[in-house]
Amino acid sequence: MNRADKDMDKPLIENKLIPVMREAITTVQMLLFKELRQDIHNRYADVPEPHHTRLAGAVINNLFGTQPADREVAAFAAANRELVELELRELAARIAPLLPLITDTLRMKIICDNQEGIHSIPSLLMARALGILQESRPLPLPSTFMLQVRTLAVQHGLVEPMQQATASSEEPPV
Repeated sequence: MNRADKDMDKPLIENKLIPVMREAITTVQMLLFKELRQDIHNRYADVPEPHHTRLAGAVINNLFGTQPADREVAAFAAANRELVELELRELAARIAPLLPLITDTLRMKIICDNQEGIHSIPSLLMARALGILQESRPLPLPSTFMLQVRTLAVQHGLVEPMQQATASSEEPPV
């Protein structure tokens, strides 16, 4: 085996980084869920609350190619397929400020999936077809992506800000 073959076998991302990247991806999904649920609530104010939550969940699950953990969400998505598809088609216009982050998140998800042997390119292709994927956007480094996600999660109240380390006047423990 030559050096090029050995390099081909190396993962793009260290396996230790994948769980951390997945956490950042999930954080973006939660942020998108929060924004989308509020948007749906504003547009469908006359419909009872479980509808808003289930519709937002179905749209996000569809966009990211994930299976819902909740059977009621899965049943809702199946029963309201046309509405979910309509929301997906309108998503790029409704969440325009989040498109760069969603682009980065979908790409990072594809990289993580690929490292774990999961073929998830169809979700990226769907995002492109829906006008969500910003193809000209450069792929960020994983650390840049995670810091960006953390900053937005703090702004949206999903996580607490990181505390700055302060110099202590106390003697360090011996």
